This record gives sequence, C-alpha cells and structure tokens, in this order.
Amino acid sequence: MTDSERRTDRRLERAILELLERRSPTSSICPSDAARAVYEGDDDGWRALMEPARRAARRLVTAGEVEITQGGRPVDPTRTHGPIRIRRPR
Repeated sequence: MTDSERRTDRRLERAILELLERRSPTSSICPSDAARAVYEGDDDGWRALMEPARRAARRLVTAGEVEITQGGRPVDPTRTHGPIRIRRPR
C-alpha cells in the first residue's frame, strides 16, 4: 500500500465519522457519501473510492466505531454483498 492510499484510507475513515457526527444518532450514511466527501474533483471520479470507503467502514466496525447494516439490521462486514449503510453502534 502506498502512502497516498494510506492517507486516502484515513481521510475516508474521518469522513465517515464526521458525516455521522453531523446527523441524528439514529441516521445512517452510504459509503458513497464518504467517497464524495473525500474526492476532490467535480466529475464522478468518487466512484473509484467506493471500495476503499467500504473497507474504511469495515475497519471502523472492527474498532467498534460503527455498524454496517443491510435492511436496517447489523450485518457481518466480512459477509456483506450489495448495498450497505453505515451507522453508529446501537
């Protein structure tokens, strides 16, 4: 992993936590919200940050900072497929 990738990973983790901080305690976000917050361009290049954003969310789950949900229920982040949401632990 390059230094640039590590910096992006940290920025994505911070973006997830900051986005959740600005929302109500029961709200969730999409990984795309973090990807868009971190991406510095005006085009759809944020899409390339989707998988890194999902990985950042998984690291935050491991740290106990967030939960990953599907259908409003927490799921095992190592077994998820398809769209996910990220929220504070409940």
